[in-house]
Amino acid sequence: MRVLLTGHQGYLGTVMAPVLMAAEHEVVGLDAGLFADCVLGPSPADPSGHRVDLRDVTADHVAGVDAVIHLAALSNDPLGSLAPELTYDINHRASVRLARLARDAGVRRFLYASTCSVYGAAGGDDLVAEDAPLRPVTPYAESKVRVEDDLHALADGDFTPVYMRNATAFGHSPRLRADIVLNNLVGHALLSGEVLVLSDGTPWRPLVHAADIARAFTAALTAPREAVHDRAFNIGSETNNVTVAEIAEQVAEAVSGAKVVITGETGADPRSYRVDFSRFRAAIPGFECEWTVKRGALELADAYRKFGLTREDFEQRFTRLAVLRAASGSGAVDDTLRWRR
Repeated sequence: MRVLLTGHQGYLGTVMAPVLMAAEHEVVGLDAGLFADCVLGPSPADPSGHRVDLRDVTADHVAGVDAVIHLAALSNDPLGSLAPELTYDINHRASVRLARLARDAGVRRFLYASTCSVYGAAGGDDLVAEDAPLRPVTPYAESKVRVEDDLHALADGDFTPVYMRNATAFGHSPRLRADIVLNNLVGHALLSGEVLVLSDGTPWRPLVHAADIARAFTAALTAPREAVHDRAFNIGSETNNVTVAEIAEQVAEAVSGAKVVITGETGADPRSYRVDFSRFRAAIPGFECEWTVKRGALELADAYRKFGLTREDFEQRFTRLAVLRAASGSGAVDDTLRWRR
């Protein structure tokens, strides 16, 4: 297939592009480039693509494309809370506009990167499946719910949207994010000797490695239409349903000498849920996630050491909110987060 991959210069897109190309798909990237320089280690070999803001996509960008994998978003809960209107403008309105353009251009499959955060304050002890009530508690998660609803309205006999509700990602990517839970805890452990948890450690989190997300999207791309058409799928593994405190303990095991410190200063996080991932395995026979939290923590620690992660990079270059604040403060982007001409 000829696949348009939005967000190809992001944390997940940088991992996904080579997986798609290894499966012999032709990949065309589309990215605003806001995080293109957030590289740890050798610079990745990006596919050819369009440097364009998602809000400025035109019909030309989707012409001749067989499928769209839509990853591009403001993907950070604190950022969404800081600028909720921008989050809705980019994550919701621009995403739905992209889907309409794709459908009108004859694109047949549209894989949308949603999130398990749509379950939000699920509570209870039962595993959350795709038909559970959606209770988003942040503008980021709310924007994902809105896109899923609007894509459902676009689905027809020729246009197949698929809602890939990823668990919280972890693992090394050449374009690192240090502001997601496992990546953050491993970095803090290496740089300070402490696995620092600001919550009380009790919330449940479903985690999934970036490489397993890439494999899942690649599988869904060519799955039989009847298996995936207009359906939501949780992407991850029940093995990686863990509490924040359990994540911290596994990080301490991976980073020799690090000690777990749970301050509890931010209290109990309302975002707590354990997730059922069986629907995707049923739709894609033979698919299993390969990465555990412990293995991912070891991988991250090795990469951080190998490529010389510094505290400044950890806190600034690989933290999405800090990158955008720096770009805004320097005048590189305007108040809408578009590059200044």
